[in-house]
Amino acid sequence: MNDRLLDDAALESSSVVANCAVNRERGLDGPNSYTRELGFNPLDLIRDRLAADPGTRVAWLDLCCGTGRPLLQAARRLAHAGLAERTVLVGVDLVDHFDPTDPPRGVDLVCASVTSWRPDRRFDLVTCVHGLHYVGDKLGVLARAASWLTDDGLLVVDLDLASIRLADGTPAGRQLVAAVRRAGLGYDPRRHRVTCTGRRDVALPYVYRGADDRAGPNYTGQPAVDSYYEPAGQPAVPG
Repeated sequence: MNDRLLDDAALESSSVVANCAVNRERGLDGPNSYTRELGFNPLDLIRDRLAADPGTRVAWLDLCCGTGRPLLQAARRLAHAGLAERTVLVGVDLVDHFDPTDPPRGVDLVCASVTSWRPDRRFDLVTCVHGLHYVGDKLGVLARAASWLTDDGLLVVDLDLASIRLADGTPAGRQLVAAVRRAGLGYDPRRHRVTCTGRRDVALPYVYRGADDRAGPNYTGQPAVDSYYEPAGQPAVPG
């Protein structure tokens, strides 16, 4: 086992995590945007669901939201269209670097760790754009996020499975990919993206042991965090 694994408290004070620029400049649409990263505009999904059922409310949760700019931009456009009363937009980020404006009605920006935060409702859309690269228990957050969906909600999460390591330091590899897919989640290895449609109770057969903030750059070119797990049912390895 890696002899320098960090627990959540130590990891969250790491310079790699505290100084990451994830989603601090991205907007809702345009060249550097959620629309570009996700392959769809979250606002379009919200509008489509509102149009399909005039009596419904639609909720979007963005984990590791950075400044919260995409949520704020979406909220302003929804308010302009008279749809603010029918939407709930929630952003969660470890660092309180939210855009310095009064949030429009219907937006809640929360400074908290995604590893411990829990919502009080379900969501039609849950996103995490490159945020899990800096989280310790990536699989735990993924499993909880899938349980927060509505019955026909959509989860879209960037996750580099190469950053999921076993006790000897090797990537969890194909067995992890197979476990993710058996759990009913989709995985696109080219885009490093996990998706889920409809609420699921996900139980992946891995036990989290800690994280290493010395992993170096991942596929994004930015320093990231490796997360260490053991297959469930195996005894802990000393060290």
